[in-house]
Amino acid sequence: MFNNAVISFLQLWLATLAFAAPIADDISATSAKPWHYGTGGGIIGFIVLVLDILVWIEVLQSNRPVSHKILWCLVVFLFPIVGMLVYYLFSNRQAHMRSGGYEPVP
Repeated sequence: MFNNAVISFLQLWLATLAFAAPIADDISATSAKPWHYGTGGGIIGFIVLVLDILVWIEVLQSNRPVSHKILWCLVVFLFPIVGMLVYYLFSNRQAHMRSGGYEPVP
């Protein structure tokens, strides 16, 4: 079970990197503006990728049901910027955070 989850995660990660790879053409290859969000993404694209990975980690570590985890991961994967914003605004993160320690014994 764990191996299948790891393999699936690595395949999705590889697909994300493949889609994030720059598609060089004459205009974007000669452009000196690294702050654009075009085909290559630049610095802003890298920041969005890092924030999306942080959202994925937070979702997968939460105590949500598996179906909700899959749904949130798909939303963030398919709509990187909008999905990340929707997650941070509407996901009720505090209610689904794992407790950091053991529960006290009565």
